[in-house]
Amino acid sequence: MSGGTRKLRLGPLPKTETVKMTIGVSVELKTMLDRYAELHAEAWGEPVDAATLVPHMLEAFMVRDRAFRREAAARRGRSGTHADPGGKDLRPSVDVAVR
Repeated sequence: MSGGTRKLRLGPLPKTETVKMTIGVSVELKTMLDRYAELHAEAWGEPVDAATLVPHMLEAFMVRDRAFRREAAARRGRSGTHADPGGKDLRPSVDVAVR
């Protein structure tokens, strides 16, 4: 493991249930995702492709989005329920096919 790869935001990937989604990305973004996948594999010792990483990256982004969390909390308060709109921990699992 090199020093630079230890700093990746995305840690080891958990096993999750998935829902299939298909999205289009730019050639430049696909290239960056492929490079990130290479670095992630080096850092954690397990081969992984970009399509596997994307859902975890999106999840990490949404969980850290303060405005999203505030709105979700406000909606929970208005509905009187303790369930979060995107799942019990605001981290929905999505399987994205990247081409």
